[in-house]
Amino acid sequence: MNTARAVRLVAKREFLTQVRKKSFLISNLVILIAIVGGIVGYSIFSGGDDADRATIGLVGDQSLSPALVAAGEQVGTSVEVSEIPDEQTARDRVGSGDLDVALIPNPNGSATAVTETEIDAGLRTVVDIAVTGRAQQRALTAQGVDVEQLSADVGAAVVTVETIDPPDPEEGQRVAMSIAAVTLLYMQILGFGMYVAMGVVEEKSSRVVELLLSTLRPLQLLWGKVIGIGAVGLVQLAAYGVAGVGAGLATGVLTVTGTALGVFAGTLGWFVLGFTFFAVLYAAAGSMVSRQEDVNSTTMPLMLLIMAMFFSAFSAVGNPDGTLSNVLSWIPPFSAILMPLRIAAGVTGPVQVIGTIVLMTAVTVALSLVAAKIYQRSILRVGKTVSWREAFGR
Repeated sequence: MNTARAVRLVAKREFLTQVRKKSFLISNLVILIAIVGGIVGYSIFSGGDDADRATIGLVGDQSLSPALVAAGEQVGTSVEVSEIPDEQTARDRVGSGDLDVALIPNPNGSATAVTETEIDAGLRTVVDIAVTGRAQQRALTAQGVDVEQLSADVGAAVVTVETIDPPDPEEGQRVAMSIAAVTLLYMQILGFGMYVAMGVVEEKSSRVVELLLSTLRPLQLLWGKVIGIGAVGLVQLAAYGVAGVGAGLATGVLTVTGTALGVFAGTLGWFVLGFTFFAVLYAAAGSMVSRQEDVNSTTMPLMLLIMAMFFSAFSAVGNPDGTLSNVLSWIPPFSAILMPLRIAAGVTGPVQVIGTIVLMTAVTVALSLVAAKIYQRSILRVGKTVSWREAFGR
């Protein structure tokens, strides 16, 4: 049997074994529903402009209504003004929570603001500006001043703000995508890496591997297992990404379509590199023990390394262009989890993306040769845990 066909058969067996498990299907269905439901729920309950808009009920003369809306725009507090027929109705609607404030104009030009407990500072400013402004207009008109001409003359006297480092309006979405990418990569690489190790130990402890190696070479079995389990992880990650990005774009939670699709594609690509890097090492670590309860003794260094990657990436979420992120993103395997973060933040370019991919690939190939050597020398040795000296044939 040629190598390609042998690897393909083992990979197909591993893939189908995983995806046909009821626990796998049910758990992923629940997670997908949770992802979509969470995003839809956030889009509904997080509100928007309408949720943040203050409601003002204006009793009697409605000439103050335009001034209230204009004052709200001026101070950055959106208001919605509605006409209320009488004072008692206004008080009742405030008491029931339908209105934030009921405004009752007085004959002398002042106004009474009725609120349930206390008036918000921003809303108080809006009411003060509107009431004072209308009083000033009336006073100027009484003095014979053309108010419209006066407004036109002073209208150009505005302050223009020029920021040296303007805020990114998309920063919140970028941070959310960064956290999602980092968390998913951490879970997928760690989880499916352990699947590889446990699968190797299970076949070794049950002596199934001896039957398999009667027709297959060790490296064919190794790469078939890595590719098959990796394909399951890739399909699962893609499903999560499609559900999350699709729901985010459909509900308007995500508005940076190009960035979202780029992060999605980058996360899938870096999962392939990161998983391959660790999967061959997990397979080698699994081949060194004969019992599943001993797996942690050989895989613990790999787990600690993955956790170090996760915490370094998580600490860089708030400052993706910092020194820590810049340096570690060039160092395999940290680049597998930091580069999607930097892509989401928009702080990396094509040169760094290509350079880190080349470095990660080169290191993965070199480590896979070492891991394959350990796997070949350890997979048929049953009993005590194979030492590193024995695994390297020293």
